[in-house]
Amino acid sequence: MTTDLKTAQEMMAAAVAARAAEDPELVSVKRVLKLLDKTAKSNRTYGTTNPVALKFTQQLFEELSNHLTTYSRLAFLVQRSELLCKDHVVYQAEKDGGSESIAFKLYADGIRELVLHEGLTQEELSVFLTSLWSDADSNEDDDDIVTRLWSRNLSTITLVTAEELSKSSAGNDGFIRLDGSMSSSDSTLRELLDRERERTKRHGAGTDSEGGGSGNAKSRFQSGLAGYEVTEEELAILAQEIEAERKQDSLMYILDMLTAILASEKSPGLLTKLFSLWGNVVESLLREGKWTVLENVLSLLHETDAVRPDLGEEHKQQLASLLNGLGRTERVKAIEGYLNRSPEADVEGLSTILLLMKPDAVPALCSLLANVTSPAHQAMVAEALMTLAKEHPDPLVRALSDRRPAYVRNLLSILIKWNSPNFIEPIEKLTRYPDAQVRREVVRAIGLFRPSGNGTKLVSLTDDEDENVRFASLKLLMSGQYTVPFSLWSPLLLEEGFMDRPISERRAVFQAVRATCGDEAVPYWQDLMTEWAWMNRRKKEELAVIGAETLGKLATPAAIAALSLGAKKGSAAVRQACTAALSQAQRLQRGIPSTGTSH
Repeated sequence: MTTDLKTAQEMMAAAVAARAAEDPELVSVKRVLKLLDKTAKSNRTYGTTNPVALKFTQQLFEELSNHLTTYSRLAFLVQRSELLCKDHVVYQAEKDGGSESIAFKLYADGIRELVLHEGLTQEELSVFLTSLWSDADSNEDDDDIVTRLWSRNLSTITLVTAEELSKSSAGNDGFIRLDGSMSSSDSTLRELLDRERERTKRHGAGTDSEGGGSGNAKSRFQSGLAGYEVTEEELAILAQEIEAERKQDSLMYILDMLTAILASEKSPGLLTKLFSLWGNVVESLLREGKWTVLENVLSLLHETDAVRPDLGEEHKQQLASLLNGLGRTERVKAIEGYLNRSPEADVEGLSTILLLMKPDAVPALCSLLANVTSPAHQAMVAEALMTLAKEHPDPLVRALSDRRPAYVRNLLSILIKWNSPNFIEPIEKLTRYPDAQVRREVVRAIGLFRPSGNGTKLVSLTDDEDENVRFASLKLLMSGQYTVPFSLWSPLLLEEGFMDRPISERRAVFQAVRATCGDEAVPYWQDLMTEWAWMNRRKKEELAVIGAETLGKLATPAAIAALSLGAKKGSAAVRQACTAALSQAQRLQRGIPSTGTSH
């Protein structure tokens, strides 16, 4: 079959343009398959328990669950180098992908259609991923994907094999008579095949008698095997592949050459030079921000032992040094330089690069977190530190004294998420940090890591210049879980500016004093209610009224005695407040809930 190449290319261009406006389901399928490809590779390369692999597996499960909830299933036909859904290519193998391609792997193991159904659990997804590339120590390595999946008998995963299609073709005069094509039917190939088998079973006898000799003769001249022919569209694709190879990126060409040398070179001297060159490649990709390319390079290097089991000890040490040195200070500095030069650049793949670093990279990553300017980049580095520094937190704790507020806030966020009370002492040292947002985080950390006990550190924050910090600390002190000697409250209560604070704040301070000191503060409130004031009379009277309210809620014998004295010796407003507070205290003593407003 021949065709004009230019005409075929024009046909392909038109087809591509027509498919540009894809329906949402195809967009979702492509997204899921891209994640499936990346997850399968990371599981195979790094192992299923590696943070990178776990991250991709969780993302895949969430994306797949969303798709299945919306469309009830994910179905695709399998060809040698691509996967199809609704006659559209939704996955295509990378050039020279070989056995790394999901399409090739499924096709080589005889699968021609695969369907994932709604209800797929995370455990079943793990089984599916393991079946794609079984663990190196598994006893199932000699089995194909079909055997591994069928042995698990999963109701949420169905498939059609080439053997089934071949048998069905042989039994139907060399082809499968399906009711309509896959492109015009909402049924899967599995459903259509089962329907055709049932139809053949019901009408088999009648067909034999009606077909006569001509039908039998026809079947004798057919092989019963599914055949393939090259279509005009496929010719156009081949032409595009040739053109793409001619225009191949020079960097990718060099990497392909280095990969080929790594896989085949026997000379020890040349291998030594090659591994040194790979180190330069890693540093170059870091400087240029080519994260996804670097991710593929590192994946290749991780698999070197499997590809080249004949490597000598010297070369194995070179390889280990190359992989373990990813987090060296100068390399992390290269990342920093690129991110600050290109704050809007694509950072896909960078998170994986950071997670592939070893714990000894934590100090360098702390420096990176401090120096990158974009909040999005800071969040990405902080996420990597959450994993890498959990068992080595000392660099983060030491860095809390840094004078850059954004950096310290990020460090506090990490420490708080680790949720370990061991960090409370270095965090409490930040109660006088210049940045108010840092001090707010300190209050939050104290509430989490020290929810009861000595409240001295919190009292120091009730005099903070930031209102949010003051109220946050007062809220904790009012909980009744902390104790504070009254001597620590006195400087705040006796300072000239205390009377000028909003009434809501003064009331909150009194309630915090009541909750932390109890009867120890009663003499202070008694003096407020009974002393005669010449200066600031109105403000002091207002303070005495709040004190009476507080004693009414304290409701101890000492509090009641002070209120009784205030009801006799105080001003008119104070006497009225003391009378109301005495009534409230008596109700509380009898166990009757207060009907007044709670402050």
